[in-house]
Amino acid sequence: MDYDLPSFSIILETENLANADLKGLSRSLSSLAAQDPAPTYANEVILIDSGNTPTEVLKELCCLYPWVKIHEAQAGIGYYQSKMLGAKLATGEIIVYYDSDCVYAHQWLKTILQPFLQSKDVQIVAGETVTNNVGIYGTAMAMTYIFPPFSGQQELTSTKQYFLNNVAFRQDFLLRYPIPTQLPLYRGNCVIHAHHIREQGIIIWQQPQARAFHAPPNGVSHFFWRFLLIGHDYYWQRRLLRPGKKQTKIDDLSMNGIGGKLQIFRDRIHKLVANDLRHLFFLPLAIPIMIASALLIYLGFLITTWKPNYLLAQYNKLLEESQRVT
Repeated sequence: MDYDLPSFSIILETENLANADLKGLSRSLSSLAAQDPAPTYANEVILIDSGNTPTEVLKELCCLYPWVKIHEAQAGIGYYQSKMLGAKLATGEIIVYYDSDCVYAHQWLKTILQPFLQSKDVQIVAGETVTNNVGIYGTAMAMTYIFPPFSGQQELTSTKQYFLNNVAFRQDFLLRYPIPTQLPLYRGNCVIHAHHIREQGIIIWQQPQARAFHAPPNGVSHFFWRFLLIGHDYYWQRRLLRPGKKQTKIDDLSMNGIGGKLQIFRDRIHKLVANDLRHLFFLPLAIPIMIASALLIYLGFLITTWKPNYLLAQYNKLLEESQRVT
C-alpha cells in the first residue's frame, strides 16, 4: 500500500523506564507494530538505550521487532538529551517522538503525520495523551496526573503546549530550535520549549485524533517521587517563565491561583465522565489518593522553594544507587 506521507523517523528511548514497568516497553512496541502505516515505512525507528533495559530484553525485542534500530548512548544520559540525540541521528523529514511507556491508538501515526502535508508552515503537531485507567487508582491518576482528558475535538487546532511522548516536528525546525536539555527540571522542558517557540510566532498545532495512553506511576515509590517532582518542576517552570518574580506563595503553583485549579478540576471531571461513565462511580473512592497526590505536589513545591535543587539531586542519587545494585 502506498501512503501519501512525508518521510519520517520515529524516536523512542529507555531513560523513562528507570522506575517504570519494564513490560510496558513490550506493550508499547506492540502498539507501534500495529500502526497504519506500519513502522517499516519509517526511514528508521531509533531506540536510544541509556542502559536502563537489560541486554537480554533488548535482544528479545529486536527479534520480535527487527525494524527497531538500537543506538547505545552514554550511560546516564537524560530524557531530553536522548530525544535530541535521536533527532540528530534521524534521516526523515519529520521527527516523530514516541515513549516506551505509552500505548498508541491504531491511527495515531497517520493522523500525526498528515498535517505536515497541508502546509510547509506546519512545523510541530502535537497529539493528545491521557492516563487511561479506570478504577480507584486509575480515576485518581486521571484526575491528578500530568495529562488532561481527551478534549473531544475533531479538527486540527492551535494549542499552547505539547507532550514529548506524542509530538512530531520537522527535523530542520527542531535542530534550529532545539528542546533545551540543561534545565533544572525532571520533566517539563517541553513547557519551556513551547513557550519560547510560540514567542517566535510558531503555531503549535494539536491533532486530537493522534491519541496516546500513558501508564500511571508504577508502585508506591514511583508515585511518591513522581508527584514530589511535579511540584519541583512547577517551581522551576514558574521561575524560568516569570524571571524576577519571587516564588514564596502556594498560589504560585497556578498562574490563576486556586480559582484556576478548581476550574481545571471541574473540567477534568466533566471530560472524564463524558469519556467513561465508570469514573463517576470510582471518583468518591479515589479522593484519598487524589488528596495524597496534591499534598505531594505542594510539598515538592515548598521543598524546592526552600532548596531549589534538593529533590532532583536526591532522586538522581537514589536512581544511581538502585542501578548499581541491579
